[in-house]
Amino acid sequence: MGSNGGSLHEAVDLAGYVVFLGCMSIERIVTHPGGAHKDDFLACSLLVHHFGVGIDRREPSEEDVANPNVCVVDVGEEHDDEKRNFDHHQFPRDYEPTCALSLVLRYLGLYEDARLYCDWLETAEWMDTRGPVKTAKWLGVERDAMAKLNSPIDVTMLRRFAKQEKHEPGEPIWELMRMIGSDLVEYLEGMRARMNYISEHAQVWEIEEGFKVLFMPRTEPLPTEPSAGLGRYIESVEEAQGCVGMVYPDRRGEGYGLTRFNDDLRLEFTRVEGEDDVHFAHVAGFVAKTSATEESRLRELLAMSWLGGAAKE
Repeated sequence: MGSNGGSLHEAVDLAGYVVFLGCMSIERIVTHPGGAHKDDFLACSLLVHHFGVGIDRREPSEEDVANPNVCVVDVGEEHDDEKRNFDHHQFPRDYEPTCALSLVLRYLGLYEDARLYCDWLETAEWMDTRGPVKTAKWLGVERDAMAKLNSPIDVTMLRRFAKQEKHEPGEPIWELMRMIGSDLVEYLEGMRARMNYISEHAQVWEIEEGFKVLFMPRTEPLPTEPSAGLGRYIESVEEAQGCVGMVYPDRRGEGYGLTRFNDDLRLEFTRVEGEDDVHFAHVAGFVAKTSATEESRLRELLAMSWLGGAAKE
């Protein structure tokens, strides 16, 4: 809820831009000049998506910091959601890694889902607040591995963002930032909706041979990607943890797909490739497709595929 009382999730589309009701008075986004980093770029992208206003790259004035109609990002020495100030540099040195992007995600009510579904977020928080040496140590890799992960896409976007003092609607960088913010919000909201959907319909099957799989029944309408989100669900829901495989509707037929979770080699689906109702089993053994629809038969195929402790290399 913003300081003017409007919900961040009530929106209208004006001239192609998402503008959130209750936030119509937002005038500008202000972030620091000089070099740009992933956290301030993404934080501004989210705010551009939500508020549809231009960006000034300059030091904020006292009036900017005091004005709730100006979003001050990664500068200003203040974190205050009501005044829309999103700086982290004043936090204690031993504070949990928290960057401007973390603060904006929390303000928008998206942080917890972002930590669950954006594997890159915690690393971005570490990089911005602890630097590459400590981040590499935290990740358990050599320092030079961090540079090997750099992309020319990142380099160009950050360089072009830093190069201009202002970014206005209609300009290429601003429009790309709006798309990035929009895609990130769409992804997070879609993942939350998908997790809720899976929670409502999925079942954890205990197979007699001593292992568990996650079963997603066929529903109408069938999702475009019936297996989407199942792995995330296993990782994030206590009941599903320990599942070694997944069973989900085959979008190309009436049957089901059978697959390993996290490539658990104890499931070897080439063991069922000769079954009459199995029309595909990948040579690597990680997935199979069957026309079977009865639970008893699906369980039987899973049991036949189980190697247990005798997983082959």
